[in-house]
Amino acid sequence: MKKLEGKVAIVTGSDSGIGAAIAIEYAKEGANVVVTYHTDEEGAQKTVAAIEEAGQKAIMLKIDVTLEPQITYLFSKTIETFGTVDILVNNAGVKGAGKPVVDMTTEDFNATLQANLYGPFYTCRSFAQYRKGLGGKGKIINITSVHEEIMSKNGADYNAAKGALRNFTRTLALELAEIQINVNNIGPGMIVTPMNQDILEDEEALKEKSAKVPFKRAGYPEDIAKLALFLASADSDYVTGSTYFMDGGLMLQMGAEI
Repeated sequence: MKKLEGKVAIVTGSDSGIGAAIAIEYAKEGANVVVTYHTDEEGAQKTVAAIEEAGQKAIMLKIDVTLEPQITYLFSKTIETFGTVDILVNNAGVKGAGKPVVDMTTEDFNATLQANLYGPFYTCRSFAQYRKGLGGKGKIINITSVHEEIMSKNGADYNAAKGALRNFTRTLALELAEIQINVNNIGPGMIVTPMNQDILEDEEALKEKSAKVPFKRAGYPEDIAKLALFLASADSDYVTGSTYFMDGGLMLQMGAEI
């Protein structure tokens, strides 16, 4: 039997990269999937096609996770189409402004927190309310970052959002434990995705950055998807409030270089 047989998953930002890989992996293991995108409709269509090729059903929705009414629509449409939702993956997010604090505008800071923190808050709240009405059970996976723990210059908005999402996840895990809803994070390191397109297009830059990883390579969305499958399946039923870092040893190496 497939690990997600009969399950329904929402994967936000599943038009490309990590989100697409997770959505496709879930379909291969028997789940029907709701694919969301913000601007990349063509990418979302490709994800849907891959899900259908795996023998599962999918719907594709244009969603801005920073807008509460659109999250309400996301859940109502999912339940209308598939009858339920068992798994929520919060993958949609933005890179951040890439500015030092002294040059960062309030609008810059707010935009990053809206997408990377408020978006998961809205979706987690809707998911928890729905599953609580059914008596509980379910899986929430938030895609955070190694920047939950390690800081980078010119990244105060991004670092703050990911650190806050870590503590939000831990708190929610405590609140939902009694109804057996598992809430966990995946903290990717350097992963080759369209979000890092500037590095992908510069072979030397990719080589240089990969050399700093103990495994001597960047990670791939498919690596993250395998971990996301574990956290969505019954294999992780006794895991909650945890962050699983998948970074090829990057965080350890940064400490060793001091």
